[in-house]
Amino acid sequence: MGRGVLRPGLAADRFGLARIAPSGPLAFFVDYYWIVRWDLRGQPPYEQTILPHPNVNLVFEASGAGIYGVDRSLFARRLSGQGKALGVRFRAGCFRPFWGAPISQLSDRVVPGVRVFGPLAEKTRVAIMSADTDGEMVGGAESLLFSCLPEPDPVASQVAELVALINSDPSLRRVDQLAVVSGLSVRSLQRLFGDYVGVNPKWVMRRARLHEAALRADGGEPVDWAALAIDLGYADQAHLTREFTATIGMPPSRYRSLLLLAGPLRFARCC
Repeated sequence: MGRGVLRPGLAADRFGLARIAPSGPLAFFVDYYWIVRWDLRGQPPYEQTILPHPNVNLVFEASGAGIYGVDRSLFARRLSGQGKALGVRFRAGCFRPFWGAPISQLSDRVVPGVRVFGPLAEKTRVAIMSADTDGEMVGGAESLLFSCLPEPDPVASQVAELVALINSDPSLRRVDQLAVVSGLSVRSLQRLFGDYVGVNPKWVMRRARLHEAALRADGGEPVDWAALAIDLGYADQAHLTREFTATIGMPPSRYRSLLLLAGPLRFARCC
């Protein structure tokens, strides 16, 4: 299912998820397209919870086309009946050229797609929802993006590379370390991330650690939480437990025990 999808084993029985790479110059702006399809007719509704990444998404679904900023808490979606949705996940920082203003304006918000893409956003949504194949769905989204493609922004690319570095290098645990690697001051990094990502670099680092912790909890192997806490750069297991609980809603050991029992997890926040 991928990093960030909580309870991926249970999720795989409820819906299908495909990821498709962007074409040509769109690869500068777009990380990938994701398509979710589900058929729960005759079954109870299913609530899927996501631990979001520091990326903006443009989503086309039956209810409309929306631009989803970085959600700093959990994101949950209730699936019922039969349906599908297509999302454009932009590279971290690379929606800024489309938005034309600080991405921090979008944090924890959803705005209508027409705000950026005009009436064509709704026409595209209708075409995507009536398309028969994944290729046709992606083709509709790419046509919309090509219709208003901005010039590549070298600063956006720099930010995307910094976020990718944070996600790939677990030794980067403090913003001052990132400052040394990037050659930028801590203050410059704070401004840059607020403008292009929508959250500060410390948040990105903390979220990367939580993604790894959740991935381990969702895996099939036993977890040594004390050792994992040290591996992820926490002072001790208590710090990992506190941060995991504050975000996920329960300690990692309880999250894993409920998962092993295959019992449904209930989260208070739903959209």
